Amino acid sequence: MENIINYEPAIRMAVFFGILIVMAIWELAAPRRRVEIPRLVRWSNNLGLVVLDSVLVRLAFPIVAVGLAAIATENDWGIFNQFPVPGWIAVILAVLALDLAIYLQHVLFHAVPALWRLHRVHHADLEFDVTTGVRFHPLEILISMAIKLLLILALGPPAIAVLIFEVLLNGTSLFNHSNVRLPFRLDALLRLIIVTPDMHRVHHSILPSETNSNFGFNLPWWDRLLGTYLAQPSAGHVGMTIGIEQFRTKRDLWIDRLLLQPFRGPASGYPLNSTEQRPENDR
Repeated sequence: MENIINYEPAIRMAVFFGILIVMAIWELAAPRRRVEIPRLVRWSNNLGLVVLDSVLVRLAFPIVAVGLAAIATENDWGIFNQFPVPGWIAVILAVLALDLAIYLQHVLFHAVPALWRLHRVHHADLEFDVTTGVRFHPLEILISMAIKLLLILALGPPAIAVLIFEVLLNGTSLFNHSNVRLPFRLDALLRLIIVTPDMHRVHHSILPSETNSNFGFNLPWWDRLLGTYLAQPSAGHVGMTIGIEQFRTKRDLWIDRLLLQPFRGPASGYPLNSTEQRPENDR
């Protein structure tokens, strides 16, 4: 277990950069949508935000999720440590529970206007590609980490399950935000077990009814079970407009504007509205 904790940063870093490079090459080889904004402008600022987020998390939290899970196990904290569950079953259940929690947290960040102000930094990207998957405001990252640590204390999941979940979450976020083309039938098959780029791209539509759908990052089942699944954007994947109505200039893509964005303008319009009519699911 100690080895897992020691090698966790290296494992996550290797997976992150490996998938980032693969998806970036795939985007160049088989893009789903035409690129209108130079990659240098967006990538430098989006990835700069990642560096800032990582530094702040390390400074704010002396212990990360995998380490806390190991401590919880050693001290019999949390639900999983109160019952004699076989190891492999505990790992599967823990990964599922953590993924459901991320889905619910994502819905929460759409439902509460103050949280939406933070989360809209992710949605205000004017293109949809692999770097969009890591473009989050530092305050959202810190709040998300705090929620995750509290959840781990409550659940007491195996440390290996937390590591698996963290690697899956980072990897699938890069994958499902990528501007890549998948054959229709392959996409239909894959989205039964994983969130695909076409499935998640709907969530980045400028239309609020589409923005408030397809909240899953990793597993697609929660959207289907809880009624937030939407198969396709009304304008099609090539014709749809990415982003939100606010912050649509190239200057808004710079990191200084991204950091100040939550404090600019109203938060109305996009927070989840249960009375809003959503298009019928067609797939």
